[in-house]
Amino acid sequence: MTTRREFLKASLATGSLVNWGWTVPGFLSRTAAAAPTANQPGARDTILVVVQLSGGNDGLNTVIPHGDDLYAKYRPTLRIPKTQVKKLDDHVGLHPSLEGLAGLLQDRALCVVQGVGYPNPSQSHFRSMDIWQAGSTADGVTEGWLGRALKGLPAAPSFHLASQNEIAPLALAGAPTRVPSITSLEDFQLQTSAASGTEVQAQRRLIETAAHPGQSGPNLLDFVQRTAVNTYASSRRLQEIGKNYQPRATYPNTPLGNHLKLAAQLIDADFGARLFYVSLDGFDTHANQLNTHATLLRQLSEAVTAFYKDLAARGHQDRLMMMTFSEFGRRTRENGSQGTDHGTAAPMFLVGGQVRPGLVGEHPSLADLEMGNLKYRLDFRQVYAAILDQWLGVSSKEVLGQSFTHAEIFRSDLQKEKHHT
Repeated sequence: MTTRREFLKASLATGSLVNWGWTVPGFLSRTAAAAPTANQPGARDTILVVVQLSGGNDGLNTVIPHGDDLYAKYRPTLRIPKTQVKKLDDHVGLHPSLEGLAGLLQDRALCVVQGVGYPNPSQSHFRSMDIWQAGSTADGVTEGWLGRALKGLPAAPSFHLASQNEIAPLALAGAPTRVPSITSLEDFQLQTSAASGTEVQAQRRLIETAAHPGQSGPNLLDFVQRTAVNTYASSRRLQEIGKNYQPRATYPNTPLGNHLKLAAQLIDADFGARLFYVSLDGFDTHANQLNTHATLLRQLSEAVTAFYKDLAARGHQDRLMMMTFSEFGRRTRENGSQGTDHGTAAPMFLVGGQVRPGLVGEHPSLADLEMGNLKYRLDFRQVYAAILDQWLGVSSKEVLGQSFTHAEIFRSDLQKEKHHT
């Protein structure tokens, strides 16, 4: 019969519970090991959720310059009528499909960052996405900006909320430990190869017995004991959360809605995770854009709004921040296929209880174009720098390789903490 001490020694030797018939997802054991440090006094618990809009979102039909006559001139079939625009001021407004985000602005939980881009922009999907995900315009960068940031957050697990067989993005590369791509709470299950139900129950009791501290004090064996027990308890707890979680907002039954609901469950479970990454595909609208773009923006708005309202109802709004981005915008003029081609600058949305509500930056001028494209007003790394320094508590200079002036995306009390690295 296996004793508690033999069980712990085997766990110590293998770094897992595999010798005893259990398959432990590596990120779950790391989460369990990190759990005691995640809630230490003074530790930050802010959360960043990144939503990637893949394909190149049409910024002009997202944050619409309804007050500029050139908009209607450049978009004879794709323009959104003024009467349908969710007006933010006399000059710009939101696409009518963004009704939920417009409501978040009324709740002072939405920041609209206008005209975001970078110098000498690439109009290649692959190259521009690499630039945004790496946080650098240099060639050959193999680590992502969030992966580098995670080096400064060693105790914080992170998750890529993925579709089936979707690999983690470059943005998360370079993290101290591999960032898992998960599709559901079932990814957290402990799977056993035990021969019988009786043996399974015996192994469960063995782990539960290990929860009683030994008499030898806080040594390495005791650490393994705590980690093994925490891992098992974490898995059981997550399974119960998955069964019992009752959202306090209605999530759309879409891939993005389901991914963000999963993120909400993990956040509310208080496992110490601080970074989540998810994608919404389909924004490469070269033809028949009007209906496709409206559908995509509605999916984005409904999912993000439900996610924020769900977590705000649970008291998490002041530790939550969401950020949307796309690799580029679209050209100013529509093409001959009732679509738009690859462009440059585009808006970003930031959602949370501590973001600066309203518009940040100036909308790019439609009268001052560069080769038919919008000129960017704000470098995306200024947004990253503010998030790294003021939100995550990681040096933006170390992550981005140089100092950038912070975009003013947070409420004034956060902006006072640190303006430069």
